[in-house]
Amino acid sequence: MKTVTRDAPSGRRGVFIFFLLAGIFLIVILTSAGMGYIRIAPLAVLKIILAKVLGRPDFLKGLDTVFPYVVWDVRLPRILTAAIVGCGLSISGVIFQGILLNPLADPYTLGVSAGAAFGAAIALLVEIPLLGFYAVPLFAFAGALLTLLFVLSISSFEGRIASNNLILAGIIVATVLSAGISFIKYVADEQVSVIIFWLLGSFNSRTWLDVALTFGMVVAGGGFCLYFARDLNVMALGDRVAVSLGVQANRTRTALLVAASLIASVCVAVSGIIGFVGLVIPHLMRFIMGPDNRVLIPTSALLGGILLLSADTVTRAVLPHEIPIGVLTALIGGPVFCYIFRKNRRRLIHG
Repeated sequence: MKTVTRDAPSGRRGVFIFFLLAGIFLIVILTSAGMGYIRIAPLAVLKIILAKVLGRPDFLKGLDTVFPYVVWDVRLPRILTAAIVGCGLSISGVIFQGILLNPLADPYTLGVSAGAAFGAAIALLVEIPLLGFYAVPLFAFAGALLTLLFVLSISSFEGRIASNNLILAGIIVATVLSAGISFIKYVADEQVSVIIFWLLGSFNSRTWLDVALTFGMVVAGGGFCLYFARDLNVMALGDRVAVSLGVQANRTRTALLVAASLIASVCVAVSGIIGFVGLVIPHLMRFIMGPDNRVLIPTSALLGGILLLSADTVTRAVLPHEIPIGVLTALIGGPVFCYIFRKNRRRLIHG
């Protein structure tokens, strides 16, 4: 199949777009923190954040005493968690698509999200007091990693992995895991509402501990993926070319898949299942920035954070009734992905 790609933009243009997205990212955070039942100006939000971070209570002079509590303790944990999860899902999508050279690859289609959801559902059902807050993230990561290893084992042949086989295996395993999740919901009894609400995706009642957990994992995993971005570019030329250029293709592929699964599992653990972010965002940024993963990874992360935070802000502060964020992203991302798929299909047919 002939693949049509655009040339990577110049370094200057790439840097400009990166800092443009970073500026929009910060503006969206400040704007979102001021939206809600209590309206707070972005400048006041900035003063509150600086006062807390720098330890300067004098910055709060002239502000309502309720504002710092609303911004710092109630809204910012949810806002930052949503932004970080958007970054993480986008990075995972870039890695899965770059490794498999398939635009349909993402944590959801490969079964990684379903594995993480299955593990998290077990943790929610069993309620392990010894692990406390970390039970759901740990079980989610274990489920995602075991699912990935199983998918790799059934889709590989003589040490080689075909992308189509991997995606097909991921879809099959995800279907089985979905049945397992349905069974867990059936036996959950009083806990079924908690599991269902979690599976639909939500950032409600997030805490600073969620922010710290997701930030640490996404930064560590994203940094690891960015470090191997050049090797990922070389691997797109084929394993023989990669080996001739000194890249250990199989080891690098496995390491990147595990890192992307780690990021996706942590995101799923704190937010539930949120589809289409890891699928659509890499498409959009690849069209704008080109195929160079050294540029694509950070810019996709920023755009994913912007869009997911914007979607969460809409459902939290704009709509009359809050709906699960996973439902909203599916309603928005589905038609967008259909448009992108249709456009690329026409381009391939007509050359």
